[in-house]
Amino acid sequence: MSNPKDYQVSVEELAALMKRTAGVQVDPAALRQQSDAGFESFGLDSLGLLGIVAELEKQYGLGLPEQAERCKTPADFLALVNGALKTGV
Repeated sequence: MSNPKDYQVSVEELAALMKRTAGVQVDPAALRQQSDAGFESFGLDSLGLLGIVAELEKQYGLGLPEQAERCKTPADFLALVNGALKTGV
């Protein structure tokens, strides 16, 4: 596995995580186009987002900021998670 600092979570990976951890099917193109729409508009609730955070923490072996669980939009979530991966925090 590569260094988490060299990795960025893509919209496609977020869509795959939404399906795998929360059972929410989202077209990555729609997710990219509507990345400022609330997660609820895609059918993802706070429990589903918590599952995605847990999966990413397990995958990269580091804790993500607590705010990740409270992000309201895919754009905010990706910015926060990718910033945390880059800094290793």
